[in-house]
Parts: sequence; C-alpha cells; structure tokens
Amino acid sequence: MAFNLIAFETSTTTCSVALLTERDGTPKVVSASHSSQGHAEQVLPLAERLLSQAGLTRDDLDLVVFGQGPGGFTGLRVACGVAQGMAYALGVSVVPVPTLQAIAASAGPVRAPGVCRIVVQDARMGELYVAAYWLASGTRETQAAWQEIQPCVLVAAEDFNYWLDQQTREWTLPGAIGYVEMVGDGIQAHPSLQFTATVMVAGNAHPLQLLSGMPLDAKSIALQGLQLFQSGHFITPAEAAPLYVRDKVAFTTQEREKGLGGNPRVHGKLRIEPMRLEHLDVVVDIEAAVQSFPWTRGNFADALNAGYGAWVALQQNKVVGFSVVMFAPDVAHLLVIAVAPQLQRGGVGYMLLRHAEQAARDKGLGSMLLEVRQSNSKALNFYRNRGFQSLSVRKGYYPAARGQREDALVLQKDLSAAGAS
Repeated sequence: MAFNLIAFETSTTTCSVALLTERDGTPKVVSASHSSQGHAEQVLPLAERLLSQAGLTRDDLDLVVFGQGPGGFTGLRVACGVAQGMAYALGVSVVPVPTLQAIAASAGPVRAPGVCRIVVQDARMGELYVAAYWLASGTRETQAAWQEIQPCVLVAAEDFNYWLDQQTREWTLPGAIGYVEMVGDGIQAHPSLQFTATVMVAGNAHPLQLLSGMPLDAKSIALQGLQLFQSGHFITPAEAAPLYVRDKVAFTTQEREKGLGGNPRVHGKLRIEPMRLEHLDVVVDIEAAVQSFPWTRGNFADALNAGYGAWVALQQNKVVGFSVVMFAPDVAHLLVIAVAPQLQRGGVGYMLLRHAEQAARDKGLGSMLLEVRQSNSKALNFYRNRGFQSLSVRKGYYPAARGQREDALVLQKDLSAAGAS
C-alpha cells in the first residue's frame, strides 16, 4: 500500500522540504533546500518540485509534517502555517515534530535500546535549548520510538553544566539506560562548556559520549513524523501550533536598551541596589500585581527594620522588580521575589536571584531555601532551571481562594556547588 507525506522545516537559516514515500513498509525520502532568506517564498516551490520529480500531486499526500520548534520565531510560523493550510485543503492530518526530538532520532545509529540522548541546541543570546529523550525500542532510524524524558527548556549557557548535573539526577525513565549521549550544535557554539566523563541519571552514573550530529533538515523531520504518526501522535490542522520556548526573539535595539530580551546579560541599564523606604510604594504595587495574597507595605517595612537582605532592580531609575532574603545562621531563605508583569521573562528575576545567591555566599551560607505554591508551575520551572531541587512539602502553607489552604513545595539550592552560577 502506498503512503506519502511531505515535511517542512524552516526553523533555521535553511528552508528545507522532504517528501517521504512508503511502499510495502519501506520508506524513501528525498529532500530539497534553500539556504537564504525568504523561507515563505521558497517553501512551496520546493514542495512542488519534489512532488513533480516523484510523479505525484498534492492530492496524493496522506499526511503533512512540520518542524514544530523551538527555533527561529518567524521561521517556525512559516512551516506551521504552510503545513496547516495544506492539510486543511487536502483534508489530512498533521504531525508536529519537536525539532530537538528529530535531532535526537537522526543523530546516528544506536548500539542498543536503552540509550538516553541529551540534545543541546544553540538558542543564541547566550542561551541553549535543552531536551532529553530515551529510546524505547528498535535500533533502526525509522523504527526509533524516542520518548521525552526532559521537556525542552531554555537554559543560560553559563548555567548549563550545573543545571545538567542537578536535573539528570531527578529524571524518571521508563526503562534501563545502557549509555548516555549528547548531541546538538550548542556543544560547538559554546566551546567554554565543559563535560565530565560520566553523568548521573536517575541516581546512577553513566558514561557520557559527545556526538557530532547532523544539521537539522526536513528529512529528519519526515522520518520522525512517520514514526510519530504510526504510534498515533497526529492532530487536526486546527490544532497545529509552533513550539515557542522563548516568547520573543526579535527584540529591537530600543527594546534591548529597555532591558527586554531572552539573555539576562543584555540588561546593560538594569541595576540592583538595596531596597529603601522610598521604594516601597512601587514595590507594593508590583507585589499586588503578581500575587493573589500579596505582602503588605507593613510586611516590607518590617523586613527592612529586621535587617533582611532586600534589593530592588531599577531600569532607568524605575523599580521593576525586587527580592527579600532572610539570612539564618546556616541557610538563606528567599522570602519573596517579583518582577513587574510587563518585564517578566526578560531576565530581571534571574538577575535578582543571582544577586541574592551571591549575597548569601558572601555571608558564608552554603544553601538557599524557598517555598512555592504547588500550583505555580511557571515559578517551579524558573527555580528548577536555576538549580533548585525539591526538598519537602509544607501542608496548607499558603492561603487560597474561598478560605482554603494550598500546600507549598520547599526547594533548596546548594550554593557551594553552584559556584558562580
């Protein structure tokens, strides 16, 4: 029985299209690419060329596949939009393929089931896209059932080594690991990254092998798309959407000068200084804007009178964030940290946290504690990506709606191991 799918990959500077035809269970893939600007203008002519060369038309297609991301903000929308429109017109399903999963699946033959592949892609602006996958069964490229064990996250390159050491210890795997490999252009793009010979995964040490990998293209997207389709992972055209790990990449020069951007180091005009009484009006306003049960002005004034570590982040002399830390004899306790809503995800919270951690180190404290609402997944991801690990649960710690209480997760970070992270 004949089966045909077309795949689009436009998340990088290269626009590529692949046509996969399967006859009697044997897939054959041909691809074409264009390595310059104008993905939107080039993608459909490339597709028509491949179909014509194969003696097919669009009506012969049974499936449309696209590289979902992460990647270039504009490019991701091109592939998704073209795939969505073509699938609508043909009345066929769509398979979005996470680009890091395609990289893991196409990074060369595997020696045996049980391999864990960590994908490290350059996200530019001093950051990395990182995800990890485990091979469930099969050793052939077209049969590889790769399961996600670490969803894609955005990690500062300077924090990557510590993040990796902490996160791999907490991964839960569906089966045994024979060996661990790392692949992706982030390895070459950031030569300052240093890797140990072994990595701790789920409590056990495994040798770590670095792979050179292959450039991402539509062929790898097509092959992984076929595998996902065969395992039941397909959607309707209406459900197709890019995977944005960073909400916005194309910041203008003016926006960067205002402190916007994915990389905290772009905040050249952002400064952190001790919180003073004259800051409290704005601090209270920010706290009220981001918290369901905010601190009061009196709470902040009491913290200052008690000598807690308290700082504000200022941009163009305007308070845009703050943090408060209590220093105990053996541990620092992060009590509260917040950023003005319009500047969140721009690195302000990251800088405030780093400043608080360094203040704790300067006092000779080896760890930092904090509490997070169990339902606050955004905050949990932020802290875990910065090296914090779950320590315990405090039952009914936070007030909640309708007079209820919500549990708090207690997180801890080893500051001595974190070094300058």
